[in-house]
Amino acid sequence: MAISEKDLSNQRKSALTAGISLIIMTLASFFSYGFVHGNLVVQGDASVTFNNLVSSTNLFKGEILGWIIIMITDILVAWAFYVFLEPINQKLSLLGAWLRLTYSAILGVSILNLIVVLLLTGNTIDFSSLKIEQTQAFMMLFLDAFQWIWSMGLVVFGGHLLIVGYVALKSGIIPKVIGILLLLASIGYMIIHLSKIFLPQYEGVITILNYVFTIPMIVGELGFGIWLLLRGGKLHKTV
Repeated sequence: MAISEKDLSNQRKSALTAGISLIIMTLASFFSYGFVHGNLVVQGDASVTFNNLVSSTNLFKGEILGWIIIMITDILVAWAFYVFLEPINQKLSLLGAWLRLTYSAILGVSILNLIVVLLLTGNTIDFSSLKIEQTQAFMMLFLDAFQWIWSMGLVVFGGHLLIVGYVALKSGIIPKVIGILLLLASIGYMIIHLSKIFLPQYEGVITILNYVFTIPMIVGELGFGIWLLLRGGKLHKTV
């Protein structure tokens, strides 16, 4: 049946919301994880990591703020994707939205670990009764917890992208290349992060998988966001 003008208007609004949110999310991710976390946190070296965080407290606060922005925009995208894709497949769109909201909740829990790290490194006077080695050990424990919990969330996120990619392929208006990239990205997220959780000893294999799925994981959803921003909700279609 034909989509009404009201539904088309809602789709356009949701497309703009999703597109803008995804761009903001991408920029925040590059800053928080790619730049700050990647430079301050040195895996396997608690002493260097501790000194980095103590000397760059404000930068680390900026990382946490970036993660909070990511979580908020994820919630907005969950709603926007549902509204945009609901006329195509209401049940799958609803399931996809709930999976993304579940991921957002898990991400929120993982962010709490970074706040604990901030408390451990940003005000060492309060922990003066602890030996420096103990403080550093606690810091690394909570940093590991952040990564592990986030990986669990990204498995759920992969399930979300699997649904979005499938609905996109069936839509008839969303470019099929976007649907394919989303499906590949979903497989990448699930395989990589299930491996990180259950098979961490195969670090070399996980690194190769990251290289293989980097393009679809980055380009898939971001490309969908750009398409939504430019074209989403502008085309009449039948379903």
